Parts: sequence; structure tokens; C-alpha cells
Amino acid sequence: MRRRHRRTAAWAAALALAGTALAAAPAHAETGFRVDNGRLRDANGNEFIMRGVSHAHTWFPNETGSFADIKAKGANTVRVVLSSGQRWTENSVDDVAAVVDECTANRLICVLEVHDTTGRGDEGAAATLDQAVDYWLRVQSALEGQEDYVIVNIGNEPYGNNAELNQEWAGATSDAIVRLRDAGFDHTLVADAPNWGQDWSFTMRDNAASVFTADPDANTVFSIHMYGVYDTEEEVRAYLQSFDEAGLPLIVGEFGSMHSDGDPDEDAIMSATRELGIGYIGWSWSGNSGGVEYLDMVQGFDPASPTPWGERIFNGPDGIVETAEEATVYP
Repeated sequence: MRRRHRRTAAWAAALALAGTALAAAPAHAETGFRVDNGRLRDANGNEFIMRGVSHAHTWFPNETGSFADIKAKGANTVRVVLSSGQRWTENSVDDVAAVVDECTANRLICVLEVHDTTGRGDEGAAATLDQAVDYWLRVQSALEGQEDYVIVNIGNEPYGNNAELNQEWAGATSDAIVRLRDAGFDHTLVADAPNWGQDWSFTMRDNAASVFTADPDANTVFSIHMYGVYDTEEEVRAYLQSFDEAGLPLIVGEFGSMHSDGDPDEDAIMSATRELGIGYIGWSWSGNSGGVEYLDMVQGFDPASPTPWGERIFNGPDGIVETAEEATVYP
């Protein structure tokens, strides 16, 4: 999540994305989560649709009770903020292992993400995707054998709104995927969009097929973040449907009920993802500051003190309680 996003003036019709080889068999024996014909399946071969929230672990490392609280609210997934050390204190391999233990103990699917990459080109201190991969290699031992439970979100919102720099997105994302595969990562990978995750330039939409093909395991999911750019049902559905029609796997990796760059249509996001069988992860459990405290789902990490946004995403129409199904990897 970032507080500054650019709005697009108008949306063109969803572009037909090329690539008929998206269902190619992976290069090795299947293990853990897999992408199959544009759908995410768990290790038992059952379709899994994420219904979860983000938790800012790297900034609030002592709030480990949040994992149980998030599960108790009905989520099947938690997206965990980690740091690779460029902008915040690096989460150690032992800490990452402890996070995975919290996820599995609470029967949650764990989506781990590096946050230091946020807004490269607009944020001078932002890490590169290559640096994010360096971090994943440093903590790899905590993730080996966890492919049934852990999904690796390579880097959060890895580019800002610098149009020239954003041309690197497809190549840098493909290179990061190949490096992780060459190092032995068999996990499902998640690739975030540029433009602070909102892809108003359609860079991810127009290049997702080639990036997917670059993955020798054919096991990459794309993530769009929906804030002020997505303030109408038409915009929401056009973007989601473009991936659905192309057979490319997509999640809404972040969204909120309001934001500093506009008023996202959370009702459309939640209803359209349900209709299309697309996962969503709301931002965020608690701890927001700097004028976006309204994005907290509970006040002060207290599950007994839900906010309006928390009530909406958990208990409202098309919300987590109504739509989440636990991953079948948990007996």
C-alpha cells in the first residue's frame, strides 16, 4: 500500500492478451500450490480462492496474536509484510520461519511479500526486484518444504509512476522469476503491478502473458492493487475480465474502502471477484498511520474493536465470512 496513486482518465476496452501456452506443464514434478488453466490450485488439486487481509508484521513484529485473530474472523489467507533491509529492519530467516509457523498453526495460507520495493522511480530508497530476490535467497531455508502453505509475493508495488522506468517491469519481473526458479524455489510466485500496484498504464495487463511464459514452472499469479484508480464498477470489471478472458491468473492483492487518491468501489471489487472466482486480500489488519488510519480493519490490533472497513470486508456482502473456504491442505 502507498498513499499516492495516479488516476487514469478513461479506460479502453480490455486488451486481448496473447498466449495459448499458459497451461503448459511445469518443468518438474508438481508440489504445493499450482496454476492450472488460469486458476490457483492447492497441493490436493482443489481450486483455492484467496480471501484474506494484509498484516504489517515487519513494523509490528510483536503483534503475533494477529494471525489467530485474522483466522478467527474467517480469513483463509494472510499477506505478511516483510523487509529485505533496504528501507526497514530486515526480517531474519528465523523470524520468517516463525511467521510461517504462525500461519500454519492457524490454518492460514501465508503470502509473504517484500515491501522495500514499493514505488521504485518515485521513491529513491526503493529496492529493486533483484534485491528482493537476493533477500528471498537469504531466507530460503525457512521456506523449503513449505510449498503447500506459502506463496511468495516477490516485491510489493515494485514501480511507481515513472513511465520510462516502468518499461523495465516485464523484463525485471521475468528475470526475478527465473532467478528464483534457478535457485530451487518451487512455490507459487506473485508478481505485483507497477504504478504503485494499480497498473493504470496497463503495463502488467499488456505484458502478463510474456511474463507468465518466462516462468519455467508456469506457476506465477499476477496481483493488481485497487485504490482510487478503480472508483467505478466499469473500471473494476474491465480490468478483472481482461485477465479472466485471457486465462491468466490474477488476484486483487490490495484494496480498501477509501483512499487518499480517490474512492475505490469496494462493492464492485468484492462482487466481481466473487463472480469471476478471483482472490482478494484487503489492506490491512491494523497499524496504518499518516492519515490513512481508515484502512485499519480493527483498532489497535484489537479484534473486538472493528472499524467500518473491517465490518465491511469481513461481514458485508461478498465478504470474507460469506465467501472464504479454508485450503484443503489443512486436514
